[in-house]
Amino acid sequence: MDRDTSQSTITPAILVDADACPVKEEVMRVAERHGLVVTFVANGGLRPSRDPMVRHVVVAKGADAADDWIVDHAAKNDIAVTADIPLAARLVAKEVHVLGPTGKPFSEASIGMALAMRDLKQHLRETGEIKGYNRGFSARDRSAFLGALDRSVRQALNAARQAPPSPTAPA
Repeated sequence: MDRDTSQSTITPAILVDADACPVKEEVMRVAERHGLVVTFVANGGLRPSRDPMVRHVVVAKGADAADDWIVDHAAKNDIAVTADIPLAARLVAKEVHVLGPTGKPFSEASIGMALAMRDLKQHLRETGEIKGYNRGFSARDRSAFLGALDRSVRQALNAARQAPPSPTAPA
C-alpha cells in the first residue's frame, strides 16, 4: 500500500476484509468524509470504483489469502473492518483499530474472549448442540457500525498526529 511517509506522521488507512462484508458503502462514506484511502481485499467479486481513494485488491483463492494480505499491509493506527475473529486478533497485535461489521470493536482487552467464544460456538455447532444460524444484519447494526467507524477513524487520526516522527522519515 503506497503511503506518504515523507511527513512525520503516516495517515491511517482503512482495510476491509471485503468477502461478504455488509458495510462497504458505509466504509466508503466515512473514508470520504475523513479523506482516507480505503482498500477492499477479497478473493473476487468486487465492483470497481472510479474513486481514486478506493482501492481493490483481489487475492488468489485459498484459505486466509485475504487475511494474510491485510495483515502484511496493515500498520499501527490503521483501521480494519472484519467479522473474522482470528484475523482481528492478528491485527490487534499490530495495534490496528479493528471493528466488526456491527460496530463491535476488538481490542487487546476483548480479543481473547472473542476467540474463546468463537472456538466454543464452533465446537457446539460441530457436536450438534447449537445450530449455525447467524441473526440477520439490521438497520441498528448498520447505524452502530457507522458511529463506531467514525470514532475509530478519529482515534486513529489523533494517535497519528501525536506519534513521534518516524525514524525513516526525512528530517
